[in-house]
Amino acid sequence: MTKRTSAKYKIDRRMGENIWGRAKSPLNKRDYGPGQHGQRRKNKLSDFGTQLRAKQKLKGYYGDLTEKQFRRIYAEAERVKGDTGENLVGLLERRLDAVIYRAKFVPTVFAARQFVNHGHVTVNGSRVNIASYRVKEGDVIAIRDKSKQLAIVLESVQLAERDVPDYLEVDHNKMTATFVRTPALSDIPYAVQMEPNLVVEFYAKN
Repeated sequence: MTKRTSAKYKIDRRMGENIWGRAKSPLNKRDYGPGQHGQRRKNKLSDFGTQLRAKQKLKGYYGDLTEKQFRRIYAEAERVKGDTGENLVGLLERRLDAVIYRAKFVPTVFAARQFVNHGHVTVNGSRVNIASYRVKEGDVIAIRDKSKQLAIVLESVQLAERDVPDYLEVDHNKMTATFVRTPALSDIPYAVQMEPNLVVEFYAKN
């Protein structure tokens, strides 16, 4: 299974933050953007720029979603009762690829998307190969028997750089995860500060 290392690290450098907290991020060595002019891109951002950066960072964190995908999720979050920013991150965390990543079955959210697409995952006993599939509270997500011994899975569960959040119940012996509840923003273990309120402001003005 191939790994898209260059793509995610380019996002890190573009955002100027190690958004996944990965030990190999180039931001740990070079805290400036990509390209020959990267070191000169330190100008203070406008309000629009700040809001746009917040949107791009959140969108990038979940596997660099397309604008169409992200806007559709935002529109749904806006329709649901409650705080739109909280609803937005709750919907993003309910994506199947996000759950696979949070459960530490794979090392990155990019790998999670590919892992799901290749048919290695079941939800409540049925195979699901759509990364954007939205899990519900109580759903049991499992790695298929023939996939449990894949190197990417065995290596990922041993990673010490992140923990499984408490809105998931994970059994790494059985390779299963139960989605206990939809998390609030404060429950989600982002490696850097995410500001969904700025995403709401961005879409409200644009």
